[in-house]
Amino acid sequence: MNIRRSVAALPLCAALCTALGAAAAPAAVADDSPAGRSEGLYGAKDPKFDGVWRQSLALLAQDAVGVTPAKSAIDWLTGQSCADGGFAAYRADTSKACDPKKGEFTDATAAAIQALAAVGGRADTVEKGIGWLKRHQNDDGGWGMNPGGPSDANSTSAAIGAFAAMGQDPAKRHAKGGESPYDALLGLQLGCSAKADERGAFAYTADKGKPVANELATASAALAAQGKGFVFETVGKDGGGEPKPLRCAGGTDGAGSPKDAAEAALAHLSRVMSDTDMHLKSAMPGAKDQPDFGGTADAVVALAAGEHSATAGKPLQWLQGKDSGAVAWAKGDPGALAKLILAAHAAGANPRDFGGADLVQQLNATGPKPEAAAPGAESDGKNEKSEKSEKESDDGGVGGVWWTVGVCAIAGVGIGFLLSGRKRRQL
Repeated sequence: MNIRRSVAALPLCAALCTALGAAAAPAAVADDSPAGRSEGLYGAKDPKFDGVWRQSLALLAQDAVGVTPAKSAIDWLTGQSCADGGFAAYRADTSKACDPKKGEFTDATAAAIQALAAVGGRADTVEKGIGWLKRHQNDDGGWGMNPGGPSDANSTSAAIGAFAAMGQDPAKRHAKGGESPYDALLGLQLGCSAKADERGAFAYTADKGKPVANELATASAALAAQGKGFVFETVGKDGGGEPKPLRCAGGTDGAGSPKDAAEAALAHLSRVMSDTDMHLKSAMPGAKDQPDFGGTADAVVALAAGEHSATAGKPLQWLQGKDSGAVAWAKGDPGALAKLILAAHAAGANPRDFGGADLVQQLNATGPKPEAAAPGAESDGKNEKSEKSEKESDDGGVGGVWWTVGVCAIAGVGIGFLLSGRKRRQL
């Protein structure tokens, strides 16, 4: 299953690289930024493939734990918006127009909307972004990676999270034929006719009518089917034990409702992780299997959103374990650090003491100094305003792999679902 998932990602990676082309030199570097980092941007690595994505996750993670991001960081993300409201993966020269067919991405746009909606003050950019999503919704109700591309689980899930971030019910966002995003999403779930160990999983795309179970798509869809985005109100409740698998009786083949689809997807993820020491696995073509830290973090978020706190706690405990390597994987990578912070936040853990590491401080150090830590924020008493902005080395190469697999399989990556149940800030 892992090999099939990796192979399926290759043509998407090629398409993405072709669309983006070669990036120009980075913009001017701020005085307090590590060498090579554009002013306001998180992370020192080449942002060609993930600039908007990692910036969005970083802002969301900071906001979730009560840290007020630097104005320059918010300005950087806002400035990446294209004239029509969409977002590219990264624009080295924002004075150049975006390619509306190949250069703009649903996932980047949806993530940026969620982040800017969370931090507030950018209403025009957020509204234009939502308008872009509305214009590029496919007839089946979903979204593809690029405008007009076939609907996939990850892009559709990210778009659902963007509408949730705006307080808009995704179920009411109908395409021309009346289909909703959930119609497209549930159409990618493997039902009772699939193999027993794949029932409830989601495919990335229909793949010419032969969907293949994909754990990254399953984690993203499990969250979106609950009408949630990357960040939501944590409740710490347990919804009645383990998630419920598909009911394959009475001749039915699918879940029926988005809620049931989410439960079945969560049951699949839980079952898969129980066979691998409570984590998801990934494999690059030609390489041996290895832990998928980002995908596991996405699974924790989805399980916590479904109020399965006890089940979510198991993979979260694995991520925090010193033997897992998750903290080392995330070091210096703002997107990876944000993933772990969001998982800890969703499951009720302390991201400032995550396997002995202060993930919040590490994330802050990858970008411009935050404005402040909000009163009553998840904190051990430290104030980000007084913390030193330290330089992070350009190590953590697995983080680069996580992004490549995450964007090209599209994970976001896992995964990411926002602000459900909590009062949004004034835009």
